Amino acid sequence: MPRRRIGFWYRFAAVLCKPPLVLLIKRDWRGMENIPAEGGFITAVNHNSHVDPFAYAHYQYNTGRVPRFLAKAGLFKKGFVGAAMRGTGQIPVYRESTDALSAFRAAIDAVERGECVAFYPEGTLTRDPDGWPMTGKTGAARVALQTKCPVIPVAQWGANELLPPYAKKPDILPRKTHRVLAGPPVDLSRFYDREMNPDLLKEATEVIMAAVTAQLELIRGEKAPENVYDPREVRIAQRRKAAAKSKAQQEEGQST
Repeated sequence: MPRRRIGFWYRFAAVLCKPPLVLLIKRDWRGMENIPAEGGFITAVNHNSHVDPFAYAHYQYNTGRVPRFLAKAGLFKKGFVGAAMRGTGQIPVYRESTDALSAFRAAIDAVERGECVAFYPEGTLTRDPDGWPMTGKTGAARVALQTKCPVIPVAQWGANELLPPYAKKPDILPRKTHRVLAGPPVDLSRFYDREMNPDLLKEATEVIMAAVTAQLELIRGEKAPENVYDPREVRIAQRRKAAAKSKAQQEEGQST
């Protein structure tokens, strides 16, 4: 299936965004040969800075296969940003609503049209203290198993040095290097033609996230922790700790 034309809006966005990115960030980009030249596919990308969607989009734009990101629906509603999001073919995500599954249907349609859909499987900036990928959500696996399209694991590092997670001001100097490494497609064939239940999706997601983490290990030249940071488990542990502390304080108050 032929690749989609980049189009006016993507080229216009590139004209606006590429000069400041080139000025602020040096580039060490590898693995472009693993980006499919034709047909629909998914990229699964780690997320560690509010800047990295722009830096990563620059990388993939230069491959000739522009990404369609899943983004908050509110960004599409009005003004220049909304027009740009619609014009570049990004996919709105309606969280906690009856339209929540529409993003996955749109992603499947895009892949079947021969597009690339870029997923941030973590769903948000990583909360791992050392910047490693967290556990992933199952959306990318769901689309991949339904379409049987290639899933390209992509790791990036460096935008987080320019703008660390949740920081308000960038650290411009010295000039940072944005490192990107796209790996070969993840082998998900053992999950094909099986009942798509939560356990299957969780297992496939873990395989995808392991591949992304492996690429980041190559970029950083070090091993990731054996235990993947799971924000849900951390929240549960924090609530238990707070409940135990509250109970201890109540018992102490009763004994005095």
